[in-house]
Amino acid sequence: MTKKELKDFLDAKVVQYNRPDFIESDPIQIPHTFSKKEDIEISAFLTATIAWGNRKSIIKNAKQMMTIMGNSPHDFVMQHKEEDLKAFNTFVHRTFNSEDAKFFIKSLRNIYENNGGLESVFKTNLTENSLQPAISSFKSVFFEIPHPKRTTKHVSDPLKGSAAKRINMFLRWMVRDASTGVDFGIWKTIPTSSLSCPLDVHSGNVARKLKLLNRKQNDAKALLELDASLRKLDPTDPVKYDFALFGLGVFEKF
Repeated sequence: MTKKELKDFLDAKVVQYNRPDFIESDPIQIPHTFSKKEDIEISAFLTATIAWGNRKSIIKNAKQMMTIMGNSPHDFVMQHKEEDLKAFNTFVHRTFNSEDAKFFIKSLRNIYENNGGLESVFKTNLTENSLQPAISSFKSVFFEIPHPKRTTKHVSDPLKGSAAKRINMFLRWMVRDASTGVDFGIWKTIPTSSLSCPLDVHSGNVARKLKLLNRKQNDAKALLELDASLRKLDPTDPVKYDFALFGLGVFEKF
């Protein structure tokens, strides 16, 4: 395929998958049940945090978290007492357990009370063409209060080699415009041009078959390489191709 043929092929796949019926089987359906900005942010962040493994299980457990919080995640985060956190005692998603969940609630309150909220933290260390340094500094802020050591593994650090798939997915949800009814576009201070593709097994394998990526591991170096390839196809909205790569991998077994 020539570069133009590849772009035309992927652009068509973006149109095919970047549409509301995509939501039905995707964890992004959880934040779509809310309308308040902070509820969308918090529900999206918690859902993205547990977004690995079986998608039905991710959706089921994310719904459970929302139920525990009375389906008012922002109010719960800001007003909870220690006693209220006991409702998470039986919560578990793979290696993310009740101890992790309880700390996430406490840290989110610290972020909204003392750091201006999630958007404010991520935009603080934004560089011209990458959010990866901002993700690394976000992790520092997230764990600036006393925390269980085990919980640090649940927030990735791109500057330590991680592709940070789940946080990059969360950022796509928040930043890309809402015109197709899938992403939210509620963060206006971060440009779509700085987003990175959520790199996982599916998107990585498809990207390699399409010669967008050569590196074998799905790590920070691979993400840098994929970012460069996707920015050549669309410098203003490179992460739109996440829909194409994911759709080809999951739905078409490309």
